[in-house]
Amino acid sequence: MRSSLFVKLLGAFVLIIVIYGTLVLVTTRLAATSEFRLYTTRSGLVWARQLAPVLAEYYAQTGSWEGVTAALQNPMGMMMSHPDMMGRGMMGPMMGWGMMERWRGQSTKTGWDMWTMMGQRLILVDASGQVVVDTSGEWQGRRFSPQELAAGVPIMVDGRQVGTLIIAALDTPGAATPAGQFLTELNRSILLAGVISGVVALVLGAILFFHLTAPIRQLQAAARAIAEGKLDHRVRVNSEDELGELAQTFNAMAESLAQAEAQRRHLMADIAHELRTPLSVIQGNLEAMLDGVLPLDAERIASLHEETLLLNRLVADLRLLSLAEAGQLKLERTETDLREVIERAVELMAPRAQEKAIQLEVQVAEDLPWLLIDADRIHQVIGNLISNALRYTPEGGRVHIQAFKGRPPGERGQAVIVQVTDTGSGIAPEDLPHIFDRFYRADKFRSRSSGGSGLGLAIVKYLVEAHGGRVWAESPIFTDANGSTYGTRVSFSLPLPTHR
Repeated sequence: MRSSLFVKLLGAFVLIIVIYGTLVLVTTRLAATSEFRLYTTRSGLVWARQLAPVLAEYYAQTGSWEGVTAALQNPMGMMMSHPDMMGRGMMGPMMGWGMMERWRGQSTKTGWDMWTMMGQRLILVDASGQVVVDTSGEWQGRRFSPQELAAGVPIMVDGRQVGTLIIAALDTPGAATPAGQFLTELNRSILLAGVISGVVALVLGAILFFHLTAPIRQLQAAARAIAEGKLDHRVRVNSEDELGELAQTFNAMAESLAQAEAQRRHLMADIAHELRTPLSVIQGNLEAMLDGVLPLDAERIASLHEETLLLNRLVADLRLLSLAEAGQLKLERTETDLREVIERAVELMAPRAQEKAIQLEVQVAEDLPWLLIDADRIHQVIGNLISNALRYTPEGGRVHIQAFKGRPPGERGQAVIVQVTDTGSGIAPEDLPHIFDRFYRADKFRSRSSGGSGLGLAIVKYLVEAHGGRVWAESPIFTDANGSTYGTRVSFSLPLPTHR
C-alpha cells in the first residue's frame, strides 16, 4: 500500500517524539529519584547529628545498647525526653508540623513507620562495627568496615566512641509512605507533562508537515497533468525557499516542454511542406508523361532530376541536423589553415555573385593560427553564410568576408572570429532571435525556391557549436544618407588551439 509523504513524515515525527519522550521521562525520573535520595541522605545526616546526643545519653544511662531497639521504635518519646533537641526545632522541618502533631498522639506506635514514612532507614552500629539496629531489617547483625562507618555520626560517651549512627535513604520507599507518594506523584506529573508535550508537538508537527507537503502535492498534480499532455499547466509559486525554487524550476521545465512540443509540431508541418513540394512536382510530371500530356524528353527528365536533387539535399540537411542535435555528429578534426577554407568557399560562390553583380570582398588577418577543425564542415558553414548573404543582397550590392582574432561578445578569452556582412535590406528585430531556428524564414512570403529551405543557418549553428564555438547575428549594420538602415552581419567564433 502506497504511503504519502505526509504520513511518512508524521510517522517519523511520532517515532522521534516517542524515543525522545521516553529518554526524557527515564532520565528525569532517575534524576528526580537520585536528587530525592540525596535530599533524604543529607536530611538524615542532620537527623543523625541531632539524635546522636540522645543515644549517647541512653548509653550513658544503660551502659549498653540493650533495649535501644524499643526506645528507637518510639522516637517521639526519645525526642521529648531530650529538650535540647526539641528546642532546636528539628522535628517540624523534617517531618512537617502536621505530621509531628499526629505523631505526638502516637508516640507509643511500634515499628519503624516514622523512618519509613520519611523514606529513611536508621542504622545503629556499636563500637565493634556490628549493626545493632537497622530499621529496614536488611543489615541487622552485619559488621561495617571503617570506610562505611566514616559516613555516619559517631556517638561519644565520656570521650570514647561507643557507636555510630547512620541515617540513609531507603532504596525503594513504600508506596503508602509520604516519600513513596511524593516520588509517585512526581513520576506521574513527569509522565503527564511528557504526554501533553508529545500531543502538542504532534499536532503542531502535523500542521507543519501539511503545509510543507502542500507544494509537493501541487507539483505531483502538475506533473500528472504534464504527463497527460496538458503542457499549459503551471504550479503557483508561494515562497522563495527550496520548494519555491523547485516550483519555479518545474514551471521552467513545463515551459520548455511546451515550446519543444510546439517546435516539434511546427517541424513536422514544415518537413511535410518542404517534402510535399518536390514530390508533388515529380508526381505531377510523371502522371502527365504517363497520360501523354507532356513529352518524355531529356528536358523533362532533367527537370525531374533537379527536383530529386533538391529533395535529396533537404533529406541530407535534416539528417545532419538530427545527428548534431543528438550529439552523434562526427568531426574529422585536423590542423587546418582557415584562410584556405575561406578562399575555397568564396571561389565556389563567385559565379553566383557575378550573376547578380555582387562584389565579394575577403579580408583575412595575417596572424591567424592554424585551427584544429573539420575543414569540410567549416567550409559548409562559410558556404551557407555566403549563399544566404548572396540570396538576400540586391544586385550591385556587396558581401564582405572577414576573419581575425578577437573576443566574442560576452566572453573573456580570445578566439578566431569569422564575419559575413551583406548590404541587404536587413532583418527585423522581432525576427533576429529566430533566424537560426529550423525552417524559419524572416520573409514569410518567400518560397523554398527563392528563400531556401530554412535549414542553412540552423546547420551553421549546430556545426559551429559542435566545434566549441558560437554564432550570432547583428542587423541592421549600415545607415544611408536618408537615415535608412540596412545590412546584416552573421558571425561565428572558433576556439584557438591549446598548443602553439
